[in-house]
Amino acid sequence: MGRPGRDGGRASRRDPPVNHITKLTLVSHAMTDAMAVGRFPADEPLNDAGRRQAETAGPIEVRPGVPGVTQLAAPERRTRQTAQLLGLRAATEPRLADLDCGCWRGAGLEHVDDHQLQAWLTEPAEAPHGGESIVDLIDRVAGWLASLVGNTVAVTHPAVIRAAILLALDSPPNSFWRIDIAPVSRTVMHYRGHRWTLRL
Repeated sequence: MGRPGRDGGRASRRDPPVNHITKLTLVSHAMTDAMAVGRFPADEPLNDAGRRQAETAGPIEVRPGVPGVTQLAAPERRTRQTAQLLGLRAATEPRLADLDCGCWRGAGLEHVDDHQLQAWLTEPAEAPHGGESIVDLIDRVAGWLASLVGNTVAVTHPAVIRAAILLALDSPPNSFWRIDIAPVSRTVMHYRGHRWTLRL
């Protein structure tokens, strides 16, 4: 995994030409049991509430055959199920995977050491669970963003969307936990003129 540098841990990107425009729509997956009870996620499916959320959100319209439109989903079941319920035919993109919580996967907060949890929540470069730090995640997402061309719709996780927003706004990694991402919410970003912008 990457290590933080002078830029706060962001991977460098190769800037496309100045007239290049990329549109990215990030969709957060629907509700799971882990989200409902405050448990670290494993590879669980959507729960009944999550399936209803995705079904009532309405399909994401992507015109077939339009050049440059790419449909992606993270590899976990909850993201692939959300994409399907939203009417997408999404290819799996490993770089959209959720933050790797190491040995905390599937555990409730009550089973995690308080000091380790506090370090993880306050120090973006720390990974006491043996998985991925916030800085590592931001590096991974930065590399993926740098690879995009044209229009992309991606169903992924709140953590990945938070990282993308931090990169778009050039915000520090310690702002990660101050961004709330609702289930099935859509975040739109554009890349033009060597910078990302966030559309609210």
